Amino acid sequence: MADGKQFIDLRDRVLEPGLSPAAARAAFVHPPFESFNWATDYFDRIAVANERPALRVVDDAGRDQSLSFAGLSRRSNQVANFLSGQGVVAGDRVLVMLGNVVALWETMLAAMKLGAVVIPATTLLQRADLEDRLARGRVRAIVTEQAFCGHFDGLPGAPIRVAVRGAAPRGAPPGWIAYGDSDTADAALTVQTPTRADALMLLYFTSGTTARPKLVAHSHVSYPVGHLSTAYWIGLRRGDVHLNLSSPGWAKHAWSCFFAPWNAEATVLAYHFERFSAAALLDQLVGCRVTTFCAPPTVWRMLIQEDLRRWPVVLREVVGAGEPLNPEVIEQVRAAWGLTIRDGFGQTETTAQIGNPPGQPLKPGSMGRPLPGYPVALVAADGTVGDEGEICLELAQRPVGLMQGYLDDPEMTATVMRDGFYHTGDVASRDADGYLTYVGRLDDVFKSSDYRISPFELESVLIEHPAVAEAAVVPSPDALRLSVPKAYVVLATGASPNAATARSILEHVRERVAPFKRIRRLEFADLPKTISGKIRRVDLRRRESDRTHGGVRWPHEFWEEDFR
Repeated sequence: MADGKQFIDLRDRVLEPGLSPAAARAAFVHPPFESFNWATDYFDRIAVANERPALRVVDDAGRDQSLSFAGLSRRSNQVANFLSGQGVVAGDRVLVMLGNVVALWETMLAAMKLGAVVIPATTLLQRADLEDRLARGRVRAIVTEQAFCGHFDGLPGAPIRVAVRGAAPRGAPPGWIAYGDSDTADAALTVQTPTRADALMLLYFTSGTTARPKLVAHSHVSYPVGHLSTAYWIGLRRGDVHLNLSSPGWAKHAWSCFFAPWNAEATVLAYHFERFSAAALLDQLVGCRVTTFCAPPTVWRMLIQEDLRRWPVVLREVVGAGEPLNPEVIEQVRAAWGLTIRDGFGQTETTAQIGNPPGQPLKPGSMGRPLPGYPVALVAADGTVGDEGEICLELAQRPVGLMQGYLDDPEMTATVMRDGFYHTGDVASRDADGYLTYVGRLDDVFKSSDYRISPFELESVLIEHPAVAEAAVVPSPDALRLSVPKAYVVLATGASPNAATARSILEHVRERVAPFKRIRRLEFADLPKTISGKIRRVDLRRRESDRTHGGVRWPHEFWEEDFR
């Protein structure tokens, strides 16, 4: 428990209410843990006689389940003893494929207590994805909902298979063990061996926007301790009700539905829905009296399609992460609720690196400044450090929240950890006050007539048009300019994919950007996305590079010269 006390002392320094960004950065001095298990050394410590709600899970059918810190500590002990009885030991890989159900949080804590390695998996995975995860993850145990057990039929590996009942009859399919049997396990857990702080704890398969998913390896300190930066960025306080709209299986779910809120001793509110509805989500924000809320830009863009003034929220802090937020979205939320959505930047490989924490003056378009624990440098293509370049982290002051590396891929690890920096693959610029503005992924930034084009900048202008719900900008081949900016546009409700709408959008952009940045082509089409919701611009770039020259158009495509 000694390391638990060290962690709490660090937590209290970094999350002290009203602490300035500079003071918070100075306070983040990582204790030299030799052993540390966040679930036993920290969570169980704060859970003693603590009947405040730790977790609340609600859904559209009216189900509403809550567990206190003390209750969740006991239940995770039972699940740990149950898993241990099935043969799960420290170091075993446990694939957890659960939706927003209570068993997800119980299993995560239980596996951590045993020193097992959790591999979170979204319930949207297909059979080929699961086969890849079982093999490359060297999975020994699976915990999934009974409805998904059939997805694993015939797949090799994972001799221990646990089925969470859900609405199915009690019991489990042949070859599976019923999770409900954990109800009779001992609620007292005896940990035999301390957990090494550098032991593997989490394995995340990235969402693969450009290539096969990589295996991101995190230790027992990198996410648990590192997410103090995330809690600071969000502005979480003890007693908050925090809702994060992120699907289980992705890193952002662990960010804001597990480590960050519980680091602050806030209540995690999980909203389980079969089909997303902006109005239903807004009802939950009001009915559950949510105080802090985080959602990806896609969700924020859907929310502003509603009249937000109709929902009397009690929110104090609102943030966005996953992709940069467009200024138009921020302005509409501010106009409705008097709250400013604060941007943050991070990756599966890290915790929150850059952000606008509460109390820091905001600059339009900026994603903020480095957060506690993150020495950020902007590195140009020639290796020089300056005010524009790739967002990198200095390894001489290695951030505690940085991954150990890519599992079983030393070459890829060496590539991103080269020349004394961890390379994020994202580009930003920095102003005289140290504020960083996102430019785009290295792979997404392109040239037109030798001018560099930032897709994000143009997408932010596009979404200001009332007919545009979402947009993605990519280079389209052009005989004269090498390439020209082309926008793929998803229309807002009620807008028509016709020439008049295209003309209006192109004129809107032309009036707001320099001539060399103008959108020259536009197509109304759905945007390809990863199963975590990120736009796959690589697919759109490939589609454009494969097109034939000679002015052949795609359906619903319009060119600037059509309107001269």
